[in-house]
Parts: sequence; C-alpha cells; structure tokens
Amino acid sequence: MKHKILRYDGSFDGFLTAVFTVFEHKLNAVTIQKETNTQEGLFSENETVITDEVKANRVWKGLKNKSSSGSNYKLYCAFLSEQSGVEALLLDYINYAFATNVAIDKDYAHPSVLKISQIAKMVGREKHRMEAFVRFKLTKDDIYFANIEPDFNVLPLISKHFKNRYADQKWLIYDIKRHYGLYYDLQNVSIMQMHLPDDFDFTKSEDTYFAEEEFEFQTLWQDYFKSTNIESRENMKLHMRHVPKRYWKYLSEKQPH
Repeated sequence: MKHKILRYDGSFDGFLTAVFTVFEHKLNAVTIQKETNTQEGLFSENETVITDEVKANRVWKGLKNKSSSGSNYKLYCAFLSEQSGVEALLLDYINYAFATNVAIDKDYAHPSVLKISQIAKMVGREKHRMEAFVRFKLTKDDIYFANIEPDFNVLPLISKHFKNRYADQKWLIYDIKRHYGLYYDLQNVSIMQMHLPDDFDFTKSEDTYFAEEEFEFQTLWQDYFKSTNIESRENMKLHMRHVPKRYWKYLSEKQPH
C-alpha cells in the first residue's frame, strides 16, 4: 500500500478532520502534517484535508466517550506544543484509545501515552507562567496591551483566565512568535492579527503608542519592586528558577528605571 501524507491547515479542528479521514478510509501507512511543514515523499501520495467541524466534532466526541475530560485536555495541550512529530504521537494515542474498552490516560507503559503526558505537563507549566508574567501596558486607545513569546502556543489556554480576571477592561495579548493575539472587547474574546512597523520594539514602551500615565504606572511598579527586594537575602538562582531569564525583557520591573 502506498504511503499517504495528509496535509491540514494547522488548526486543531483540521488535525481532527485528518484523523477522521484516517479512520474513514482505514489508512494504515499514513502521516499527518501541517501544510506549512509538509515534506514531499518520493513514494508518498499527498492529500490536502479540508477542515470540517462536523467530522472534527465526531472524533472529539468519540474520544470523550472513551476517556476522561482530563485526558482530552492533555491531547489538546500536546497539540499546542507544536513539537515536531506530535501529530504521529497523537494519532497513535487516538488509535490506542479507540482500540480498547478501558481508559488509557494513565497507561504510562504505552510510549505515546507517556510522551503525551510529559509534553502536556510542559505546556501546562508554560501556561501558568504566562498567566503570571503577562504585563499589560495602557495604549492611547485605552486598550491594555501585552506581548508574550512563549515556547508553546498557549494563547488558547490562557484566554479564560484573563477574561475572568480582567472582565472590566479592554485588553489585547499578542504572541510575537506566532503573529496573532487575543482581543477582549468587554464582551467576547476574539483572535486577531496586527500589522506593526518593522522596527517596532516589543521590549520598550514608546510614547507614540502608549498613554502618558502608563509611564507613571511603570515607575511606581519598578519602585515597589525595588523597595520589596532585600539585597542581603537575594537568591538569584532561586529567582531565575521561578522567573526564567528569557521572560525578563518583557517584564516592566526588569527594565531600566
């Protein structure tokens, strides 16, 4: 049987649609790849899968019937990791889930179950860091803007947290690495993209874009951070463990006074 490569649009629904295609056509020699990462195989047949919410929902509903909600959350987190080859891991996990009548989410003897659990844990850790390290800055449009650059695509996971916590103000969280953001308009959170100048520096707060009082807030925050720091008890190794240095360039308290 000729090997088939199923190409999808990069969305989770697109991936689930590809999984549906695998089961619908009983494909064994198959690889699922994002359209942007597709590698042509000399002896492979390529097929582009069009995202179909109905088919995606059927796969997701089937997984819910076979496992716990926590297990499905792990699958979603693993998908958001964007790690190379994660689609093969997820497909192997899903095949195993549908092939047995018992819950497999803690069957760590199975390689894919163990690996997905490990990846999901890393993504979950990054999610919590983003919820802690986001620093909003008030723009001249009265929108609180924050930029992040996470290791994994965690924006979909932090949306609910910020909607609940900052329900009374408009905000925008932008992922620099993936070139999209979440915008909250006091009612709904929507996905958006921005076109910024090529020389835009996300580490700085320029008065062209940000409100005057924003600079006063930053000064107050920096003063507070400095006053609460006890130099004689400073433990930089512990501090960097909780606040990795790669995040410092976007934290206002770490910027020059």
